Amino acid sequence: MSVKPGLDDDFATVHAIINTYFFGLYQGDSAQLRDIFHPSAMLKAPGNYRTLTRWLEDVDNRPTPESLGQPFNFRILSIEIIQDQAMVKLECPLFDFFYIDYLGLLKEQGRWLIVNKMYTDIASKPAKGEA
Repeated sequence: MSVKPGLDDDFATVHAIINTYFFGLYQGDSAQLRDIFHPSAMLKAPGNYRTLTRWLEDVDNRPTPESLGQPFNFRILSIEIIQDQAMVKLECPLFDFFYIDYLGLLKEQGRWLIVNKMYTDIASKPAKGEA
């Protein structure tokens, strides 16, 4: 991941938001997650669109990876920042799933927030060439 001059603060802020996202998922902390998402954010997977409120309810009503003793194996694959927008690609292994997340962030009124989440479970998909 490379950072252009002048973007150090934005990069550090986006990186911190992603770490908050990882720990919020791992610990099932919906308040922590709510703080880093824009209220109108949508969470989208093929065939599954949810509002932020609905997703946070789901987070509250499931066991946490931490309580199940699952390893903390989240990983940032890339961060790209262009002015007041950022796109982040992540590996998010949760429960029996292996999600690839794309998080879109915007900086508005001096604050970075996640405005969109798209994700898919690659653990359930056959590898290329398999059928």
